[in-house]
Amino acid sequence: MKVLLIEDEPSVASVINKSLSESGYSLSIAPDGNTGLDFALTNDFDVIVLDIMLPGINGMQLCKTIRDHKIDTPILFLTALGTTENIVAGLNAGADDYLVKPFKFVELEARIRTLARRRGAPIDQEETFRAGDLYVNRSSKIVKLKDEPVSLTATEFRLLEFLVRNTNKVVSRIEILEHVWGINFNMGTNVVDVYINYLRKKIDTDPANKLIQTVIGMGYMFKV
Repeated sequence: MKVLLIEDEPSVASVINKSLSESGYSLSIAPDGNTGLDFALTNDFDVIVLDIMLPGINGMQLCKTIRDHKIDTPILFLTALGTTENIVAGLNAGADDYLVKPFKFVELEARIRTLARRRGAPIDQEETFRAGDLYVNRSSKIVKLKDEPVSLTATEFRLLEFLVRNTNKVVSRIEILEHVWGINFNMGTNVVDVYINYLRKKIDTDPANKLIQTVIGMGYMFKV
């Protein structure tokens, strides 16, 4: 498995490099945001692990830039900034997971494996899906509304895909956090609601036929 580590603290990078290498990972290390961006844009990695406080381009901006280039490689923030606001900001920037320093290496490796499995998970339903004027191709990640392309971020697409896979079923916010963001606890934030609203603005424009429905006190349903 190929992992890109973007970390400016040599001692931290050295420990992670040693541990991951001993576990059979192939690790590339970038000491700053600019180098990390160059690595991310010119190589294919299974997972990207990056700090937020980086020289050059900071981690938040780096994550956004990677996503702007339509790179869907799973991104794990590894940082000492562990407040709820920082976690939400990182997820909103396009990250898939967030691990706070200091951390146990076994947890880091477990999260890397989980993110890599998620990216390589086989499609367990039909690759294409239609609901009214909405078309979704889960393999090519193409989304169209009334035959016009819809541009979604990687996180927005994962959310839509999860809702589609659970068509006509109520899914809770906790289930969405776990399957879309890889977080199995309630952060006490409205990140799910924010992304639901993002999706609604892009794909749910017919007021007479709402696809994404709010089920008060329970969660959301993609209804067709």
